[in-house]
Amino acid sequence: MSVSEAPASASEEATAAAAPEKVPGRFKKIAGHALTAAAILLIFAALILPNIISRFERPGTYVRLPIEGFVAIGLLLLIPSSKWKRIAAGVLGAGLGLLTIEKMLDMGFYKFLARPFDPVLDWVLFDDAESFVKDTAGTPGVVGAIAVIALLVVLVLGLTTLSALRIIKVADRHRRITLSTAVSGTALWTVLLLIGVTTFNNIPLAAQSSYAYAYARAHMVKRGINDERNFAREVQIDAYATTPADQLLTSLRGKDVLLTFVESYGRSAIEDPALNSGTVKVLDDGSASLAKAGYVAKSGWLTSPTAGGGSWLAHSTLLSGLWINNQQRYRNLTSSDRLTLTSLFKKANFDTMSVMPGATRAFPEGNFYGYNRVYDSRNTGYVGPNFGWGPQPDQYTLDWFQKNVHGPAHSPLFVEMPLVSSHTPWAPLPTFIDWDDVGDGSIYTQLQKSAKHAGAVWKDPAKIKHEYGRSVQYTLTTIISYLEKFGDDNTVMVFLGDHQPAPIVVGDNASHDVPITIVAKDKAVLDKIADWNWTDGIKPATNAPVWQMSDFRDKFLTAYGPNADVSRALSPPR
Repeated sequence: MSVSEAPASASEEATAAAAPEKVPGRFKKIAGHALTAAAILLIFAALILPNIISRFERPGTYVRLPIEGFVAIGLLLLIPSSKWKRIAAGVLGAGLGLLTIEKMLDMGFYKFLARPFDPVLDWVLFDDAESFVKDTAGTPGVVGAIAVIALLVVLVLGLTTLSALRIIKVADRHRRITLSTAVSGTALWTVLLLIGVTTFNNIPLAAQSSYAYAYARAHMVKRGINDERNFAREVQIDAYATTPADQLLTSLRGKDVLLTFVESYGRSAIEDPALNSGTVKVLDDGSASLAKAGYVAKSGWLTSPTAGGGSWLAHSTLLSGLWINNQQRYRNLTSSDRLTLTSLFKKANFDTMSVMPGATRAFPEGNFYGYNRVYDSRNTGYVGPNFGWGPQPDQYTLDWFQKNVHGPAHSPLFVEMPLVSSHTPWAPLPTFIDWDDVGDGSIYTQLQKSAKHAGAVWKDPAKIKHEYGRSVQYTLTTIISYLEKFGDDNTVMVFLGDHQPAPIVVGDNASHDVPITIVAKDKAVLDKIADWNWTDGIKPATNAPVWQMSDFRDKFLTAYGPNADVSRALSPPR
């Protein structure tokens, strides 16, 4: 038995010795297959990735056949040199990574600005993004956000590049079957496209989203170049460029005209049931109280060139009479000699100024607009705490303006004043107080301590909407109270929204419309715009006229200018 068992024992020992060598080989093979499958899945995901967050909710987004993958692998396999094949695959993988990063940027821009990211013009907006994160999460939040973004960029570019290299390596090893798959996949995709097969939500099964997206990005740059040439022609067309000073704004001679922007005051604040209950009450009560104080008012709608942010684009559009919907147009405008509403008031011998409570540094564009002087958060004497993005509450700004500009003897004024308490993040919010208590703003230190803070508000979308509504109501209440308490027969206020708030508040399909109102005690001022068919009061009706914001300048100048009483002189300082 011992003799017969000897060969068996030797065989078992040989098998046992061989087994440890086979297990690692099998594991390596399985790991290789898993790695290849993961690379294919990642490239597939990058190719069908949408650029709007809400599209992730559509099942059809995931059931798509991307043509780019079949075409790319087929073309790569035709390259004879292995070295150049790998280089081309790496370039395509990195390019897909860049497209993926841009789509992610689009998601953020659509969420907060209701438009895609412009790869040429939008880098300046990252300063605002940093300020927003700092307001909501502090300096550690900014550092953490930058670290996460940097890591995400490296990961996306690295993974798409490595995945492409992995796929071409395996495809080259199985050249025949890969080419057959590429050809048959392309043929299937073509058939699906021609017969129009769709999946859930009527989304086409034959996808070409990455190609179409890259094509659209390239044409965005091209349109930007063409737009620069078009704008150079538009800026020269000005019906009021040669109008004599004594023919300008003659119906407003002797008045103090206050042009007041209310940050993020959009149409949804009045008409969206999720937002409007408190705002409508403020407007209805305000219309009644202003009428009781002797005011008349008319209201309409303007379509803003921006949404969610970019207030300066709206300001420049209204003041210049040109459509300023991107940073390139803004830069070109402010380096031109275009006459703005401000500079035309200045030409008509009004004392022009800007009161900018949100500004924390110099505003060189002030010379272009035509301001005699600019007041901002650095020279208005506020000693209280910041409230969210805005360095000082709107009631303090108006109180300071009344004490230092409007109240003392002065020449007729034109004042542009962007009020900012309703700026995102809508927390903490100031509380409306008695005007006699405003003082130097130190009272707000205690008020800020008891207010809701951004970190708590931004954890809940319902709270965000609620606090947005409260912020608009605060500023509107402040404006109405200011007019009641400090307005006089020569006060004319134009107040309007600059843009709608972010889609996180109003949704992805909200219009770009904002309310606009003109208020005065002198009924003759409102009679001049009777043919505008605006709604009486400070709340525009749903069917009130809607104009492009760029139309306002010329309509306003026509109503109050050359066709009016040109013999009326400016009143002396009072």
